[in-house]
Amino acid sequence: MNDDIIYLDHAAATPVDEQVLFAMQPYMSDMFFNPSSPYEPARQVRRDYEAAKDVIARAIGAKADELVMTAGATESINLAFSLPGHKVISAIEHQAVFGAASGGDYTTAPVDKSGRIDITELRRAITAKTTLVSIGLANSEIGTIQPLSDIAKIVAEVRSQRLESGNHTPLWLHSDASQGLGQLDVNVARLGLDMLTLNAGKVYGPKQVGLLYVARQVALSPQINGGGQEQGLRSGTENVPGVIGFARAIELAEARRKAEVSRLTELRNHLRSRLVEQFPEAVVSGSKKHQLAGHLHISFPGIDAERLVFMLEMKQVLVATGSACAANKGTRSHVLTAIGLEPELADGSLRLTLGRATDRAKVDRAADEIIKAVASEQQRVSAR
Repeated sequence: MNDDIIYLDHAAATPVDEQVLFAMQPYMSDMFFNPSSPYEPARQVRRDYEAAKDVIARAIGAKADELVMTAGATESINLAFSLPGHKVISAIEHQAVFGAASGGDYTTAPVDKSGRIDITELRRAITAKTTLVSIGLANSEIGTIQPLSDIAKIVAEVRSQRLESGNHTPLWLHSDASQGLGQLDVNVARLGLDMLTLNAGKVYGPKQVGLLYVARQVALSPQINGGGQEQGLRSGTENVPGVIGFARAIELAEARRKAEVSRLTELRNHLRSRLVEQFPEAVVSGSKKHQLAGHLHISFPGIDAERLVFMLEMKQVLVATGSACAANKGTRSHVLTAIGLEPELADGSLRLTLGRATDRAKVDRAADEIIKAVASEQQRVSAR
């Protein structure tokens, strides 16, 4: 990436780490073989592929045969939602979750103004026919982190109550943790999860590579049929370079996580202080206590955020107005609506997400350009 560009949209995509590219390269050239072929070079590719899955599995406290490798988080979510029955999701889930849920019966549980799930309402939303509760670990737009361990306790309580009453309908807990990988603990046992979605493209790995962790007792229906790869749940020739890259990416992310969270928190707080000091009327969304380190969602009343994005791009500062999916559709964010943000604020909001290439100098340059752009827009609006 051009050193002159200040990239503050890491929640949408991250560049592939050089070490990840290095690990992938042989499997796109010399080691190109189909891992299902019978000869020794292909069998070696199979061994390397399974070893990579084992690396990923250990990082989340799972076994390799509990992972279904997919073409990204969206596919993983759709596979998780192949369960029949009623589902419960939060009001601020990613569009992929809403899309997967929309094909059946589901209930949306509300969140508070910080984006944290209302535990009481979540419990109330679970019915005798609910088979799946799906709550994202961290929101991609406002960065709010959900209390998954508390949610897991509720799910466990409901299971016990069902057994006591003679209701044998299974109930599973799924989380799309794509946005939290690299900043949060994604150990499935500590989170109390039955299914977990992750995305390599959010953690400096290759795009279109994801996974769904599936506990052994969960029975899903394959969405892609064919040769029976990935325990029969995801047919198709394995994406060996992608999975090799994912394994290296998750290794690097876990090794750097604590230091990176500390660094990003300091930079994010500095950026927030500069902007709020200049514009006291600005509104910062998300939870102050339960927040992804690299996320800053800030709204400027009466300002058109889309104009800010274009103005900042002219200065080589790349930012977003919200989630990339919502921005692409030109619609108001359902996340901001769910937390009760007024339309005037929602329309004037920027999502600034920091990453490995972000340093203090870039944060200050970005702050300078954002301040200039917002001040210019305020003058333009007031002159009408």
